[in-house]
Amino acid sequence: MTPPENDEERTQKGQIPEIEKEEIIVFQYNDELNEFEELEIESDLPLHELLIPDIILLFVDPEHYRVWVWHGNNTTTRMKFVSAKLAPSIRDRYGIAYKITAVDDGNETMAFKIMVGLEEEIDYEEAQTGPAYEGTQEDLELIAALSREKVLLLLEKAGLPEGYERKMVLVKNTLYGYKETDKNYMDSVIKERELFPLKEQVPDGTYFAEEYIPRMLFSFNNVVFTEFLQKIDGYVSPGEEEQEGEGSVSEATELKDDKFSEIRKRKLKDIKK
Repeated sequence: MTPPENDEERTQKGQIPEIEKEEIIVFQYNDELNEFEELEIESDLPLHELLIPDIILLFVDPEHYRVWVWHGNNTTTRMKFVSAKLAPSIRDRYGIAYKITAVDDGNETMAFKIMVGLEEEIDYEEAQTGPAYEGTQEDLELIAALSREKVLLLLEKAGLPEGYERKMVLVKNTLYGYKETDKNYMDSVIKERELFPLKEQVPDGTYFAEEYIPRMLFSFNNVVFTEFLQKIDGYVSPGEEEQEGEGSVSEATELKDDKFSEIRKRKLKDIKK
C-alpha cells in the first residue's frame, strides 16, 4: 500500500497543496479576574452553542483577520467596558492588523452569524442555477441606455466649474462624447443632456490630455467615471475682469499723470520766458 503524499511531495510534482483552514480561537471574559481565558473547544462543537447570555466571549478569526467581542444580554456595563479595554491585548498576540468588532446578543451582524455557524456563507460564483441571460440586441441596448441615464444624473449632480464645459466622459472602459441641447417645450426651454459612443476609432497608444482637464468621481475607492473638461473660449472669470479693470484704471492714471506733467513743463517754460 502506497503511503499518502505530504504537501512537500505534492509541491515537487507541480500540485498545489491544500491550505488548511485555521481554527477560530475563543476566549471567555472572567469577571472575577478581569481577564480573558482561552477555552478548549471540541472540533465538532458548533460555536453558536457557546453564546450564553451571562458571559462575554472573544473570537479570533485568523482567516478573515477579525476579532469579535460578543456581549451576552445579561452582562453588565462594567464587564463590557473592561472587556473592551482588554480586547486589543488579545488581538496583538495574533496580529495588530486584526480588526476588532463588538456585537451584542440579538443584534449580531451577518458576518458574525456566518462565523459562528448561524448562517451559511453564499458562494456567489456557484449561486446562479439557471442559464445566463442572453437578451436580444434591443434589450442590451436598452440596458446600456439605462446605465448611461444613471451616469447623466450623476453628471448633473456634480455640476461644472464656472467657465468650463464637458466634452467627453470615460465610463469604465468606454469613452463617450457629451453634448447639451436646448429644446423648447410648452414655451419653456429645457436643457437635454446626452452621452453617445464615439464613432471615431481611437488608435492604440499613450495620450496627453493637453487641451482638457480630467476630473474623476470616486466612490468607495473606485473610479465611477472620468470627465474631460475644456475651458470655454473667450470666457473671462470675475477675478480676471477685476485685474483687467485695475490694469485699465492704472493705465488711465498714468496717462493722466503724463498730461499733467506736460502742462507743468509748459508753464515753467512760459514763466522762464
